[in-house]
Amino acid sequence: MDSALYNISTLEALGVGAGIGGGTALLIAALRGFPAKPDEAPKRDAGDVIRFLSTRAATATVVGAVVLAATRWPTAAIAAGVLVFFWNQLFGGLAAERAALARVEALASWTESLRDTIAGAVGLEQAIPATARAAAPAIREHLHTMVDRLRARMPLPQALEYFADDMDDASADLVIAALILNARLRGPGLREVLGALAQSSREEVDMRQRVMAQRSSTRRSVQIVVGVSVAVVLGLAIFNKSFVEPYGTVTGQMVLLLVIGLFAAGFFWLRKLSSIETPARFLQRARGGSYGTVPEQRGGGDPR
Repeated sequence: MDSALYNISTLEALGVGAGIGGGTALLIAALRGFPAKPDEAPKRDAGDVIRFLSTRAATATVVGAVVLAATRWPTAAIAAGVLVFFWNQLFGGLAAERAALARVEALASWTESLRDTIAGAVGLEQAIPATARAAAPAIREHLHTMVDRLRARMPLPQALEYFADDMDDASADLVIAALILNARLRGPGLREVLGALAQSSREEVDMRQRVMAQRSSTRRSVQIVVGVSVAVVLGLAIFNKSFVEPYGTVTGQMVLLLVIGLFAAGFFWLRKLSSIETPARFLQRARGGSYGTVPEQRGGGDPR
């Protein structure tokens, strides 16, 4: 019996040492990064994602190793690592929501500016560069990229298509679709359409602000529930080991796994309740393709 306990303690010590060592190595590698090869410059975005995931995996590994050392429960250690790794997916997303809200609000302001500029008998080719300089920071970079494409003599409909891909937003697709149709058909009424779309974007901003205000309380409640649950479990495992001694057996670990699974299902359910489904984009194109086959008409016509 003593030999078996000694072997279990040795395996636990080796597991903790390997977890801490591996997590520390991954964390150092993620922070320092790796030298990029000259021919891999276009893969910078993928490298950033890999470094981000490596940092999160290293942090999750270290947290799991610490929990294993404190509780001697492999199930709790794995659950703690998974919780840390998927923390943003479960309880984050506020920064992305604020960025999307700022993008819609900036789009509404730019649409209004574009409408007012077109009212002065100015064509789209001249109005877009004129309004890009005063656009909000949320969309300014994408607008400047579109202006650069226009200066490189890319046709306006194609530049707008790339602009839609850069924005990657369903609200932007509505405005860009109207601009693409006007750039190809040169029909009247664009000013009225842009005014209506700007008003619709303003209403969407108000709706999203109300939804974010309601979701903030739900998100805070979920974080409090998770924090209290983890603190109680770790506190009992560290300071009152006799109370949680049955969980140290194989059967206890299976029961603990079931309990953790129920908690995880509840957390995912709360996350789903606090999420909002945004409409899917309807302007989808491959980089070498096009949205439509309507021929572009270079003839006259008032863009207003």
